[in-house]
This record gives sequence, C-alpha cells and structure tokens, in this order.
Amino acid sequence: MAKVTIQPSGKSFQVEADETILDAALRQDVVLAYGCRSGQCGTCKSGLLQGEVTYDDPDSLGIDAAELAAGAVLTCQAKPLGDVVIEARTVDAVADLEVRTLPARVRRMRKFSDDVMGVWLQLPANQRIQFLAGMYLEILLKNGETRAFSMANAPEDDELIELHIRHVPGGLFTDHVFNKMREKDLLKIRAPLGTFFLRDDDRPIVFMVGGTGFAPAKSIIEHLIHQQSARPLHLFWGARAASDLYLDELPRQWTETLPGFEYTPVLSEPDDKDDWKGETGWVHEAVVRRYPDLAHHDVYACGPPPMIEAARKLFPEHGLNEDRLFFDSFEFAPKK
Repeated sequence: MAKVTIQPSGKSFQVEADETILDAALRQDVVLAYGCRSGQCGTCKSGLLQGEVTYDDPDSLGIDAAELAAGAVLTCQAKPLGDVVIEARTVDAVADLEVRTLPARVRRMRKFSDDVMGVWLQLPANQRIQFLAGMYLEILLKNGETRAFSMANAPEDDELIELHIRHVPGGLFTDHVFNKMREKDLLKIRAPLGTFFLRDDDRPIVFMVGGTGFAPAKSIIEHLIHQQSARPLHLFWGARAASDLYLDELPRQWTETLPGFEYTPVLSEPDDKDDWKGETGWVHEAVVRRYPDLAHHDVYACGPPPMIEAARKLFPEHGLNEDRLFFDSFEFAPKK
C-alpha cells in the first residue's frame, strides 16, 4: 500500500497494490480531473513532485517520453511505487455525486446525419441520475468493455438521457447502434462520470467544439438557458462540411432567442455544393481571429484530441489563463 499526497491542497489517500492513482482517489471521494480513463486524452495529466510511478503499458499512453522525463504523470494509468506527492487540482463540485450503474431502455432513436445517431435512454421508473451539465456516461458492454458518451441533455431535462453517437466503421458498439440496435432495447449504463462541467462564474464563455463535441456544449448551454443566465456565450463548431453540422438549426435558433449568444460554424473542407460563405479553416484559429485576447474569458473545448492539443498550445499565447481552459478530449475506443 502506498500513500499519495496532493499539492497544493494537502489531501492524501491510500493506494492499494496494482491500483491506479485515479481509481484510488475516486474510491476515497477525492476527485481529480479526468476524462477518458484510458491514458489518451491528457485531462488527468499532473506533476510528479516526489516518488516514482509505473505504467502497465507505457508505450500506449497519450504522452511522450519528454513529458514523462519532465515529471508529468497520468493519474488514470499511473501506479505508485511507494509513497508519492503529485501536483494536481481536486474537483470538489462532483465529489458528492453518486456514480450509479443502472439499466436503461432505448426510448427513441433519430439519425441526425449519415454518421451521427441521436439516442434517448429511459431509466427505470422513479430513477434519475444527478449530474452536472457536460458530464458523460459509460455504456457497459456484455464483453466487459465500456464506451463513453457525453450526456447532451441539461440536468433539468432528465426524463430521458440524450446521446449523440458518431458511427466509427468497424467499431464494436457504434456498428451495433447503426445496424442492429432498435427502440426498446435494454442497455446498462454507469453515470455520472468526468470532470468536464460548467463552473460557477460570470465570465464570458467561448465554446469550441468539433463533431459530436457539440453534445456536452448543448447540455451546458441549455442548463444556462434554464438558469436564465446573462453570461455572454459564443459557440464555435468545427466540421469538415456543412452536412457534419448535424444540429445546425439548434444554435441558429439560440441566436434568435438567447440574448448574448453567438454562433460561428467553421468548415475545414466545405463542399462545392455548400456554397459556403462563413468561416473556413481550423476552428481554434477562428476562435483567436475573433478573440485575439482571451484573458477575460473561459473556454470550454470538446472534441477530437488534435483540436484540444492545438487549443492548449495556442490559447495561452492569446492571454487565456490555463486554469480557465476546460476540455473534454474525445477518444475512440481502439478496435480489437
């Protein structure tokens, strides 16, 4: 058994043999920032101040040797070799939320686009999951694997859980969703999970999303609508072509009904048929063209890892405090 101490909070907890730092922390109600839990997204990256850690499969981590040598540690995969001290932020807002495993019935399905399916799940009667806008759930598959999807509904609208599922050709679960799954099918879920959620503040928010990264942003924006929030909001949605903006009509509706809301879709490879007159290129570059000084903003970024990494490098150069960048990096499960 090893002891982990977190700085600067001074919190500590015990880690059992062959247990990761993150698993031990969550087991003892110490919530560290995390996302994919597979060592790929970098959300749980922390600093190793004292001691040593090991990894079951260091070659598969989403972190390079230089970062490891500099003292970076991925708490979701790291196992301590004796007592360690790490530098990490705790996320107290989610510590009191109960993670539950429940059956869920597929109530409704709607194909948003050729490769994105909307799925609405219904929990057993009188059951609800308490969550913060932006968090995700896991689908527990029969073979023991899991698949993670952000909840796209606001916490106030919890009669059904809304998911936006992108089809990954050859993907075990997404092939099932697009080819075999039907309404009334039964799934098993675990929720709520993650540390991507709305922070209480009055700072203007820039949302930068790619693909189905729109789902957690939708949850947060609709939660702010329920709160009748006056925070200025600007959604940048990056996609290849206009057809990939699978719910484009919804943010356009928000621009008409929600004071202080702006919407900027950004296409990297618009089709000729799109006759596109809007922003083109990379979505993170569109953000800084509009906001060359991000010092007074919060940024919520959700989508593919390259987009997140680009934002983490570029936005601090434009004044963004790194503590005000909240991100959810969408990793696809590896094919077996």
